[in-house]
Amino acid sequence: MPKGKTDEIKFTEEELEKIKEFQQKYLDIQMGFGQADITGMRLDVQIDNLDAFKEDLRSQFSAVQEDEREFIQEINERYGDGVLDPASGVFTPNKEVQTS
Repeated sequence: MPKGKTDEIKFTEEELEKIKEFQQKYLDIQMGFGQADITGMRLDVQIDNLDAFKEDLRSQFSAVQEDEREFIQEINERYGDGVLDPASGVFTPNKEVQTS
């Protein structure tokens, strides 16, 4: 072959088709990564919303506990120690042990 001269080689249709398949597969993979990232961002937002919801529930739980403590303290001051049957609403005071 003479110096400086290049011979062109034309790929076959099969070879060109195979190259196009590889290119398409890479594009599909890139698109898949993009979709995965978008899904991840949406999940991050959902997780943030879930965390905020759980934090709100924790606050509500603490508030209910505090309200319950205050109510029990008021009831104990009014009726003394005892046992309440929530089904019937009957409160039975504890018998005080008298010491001589």
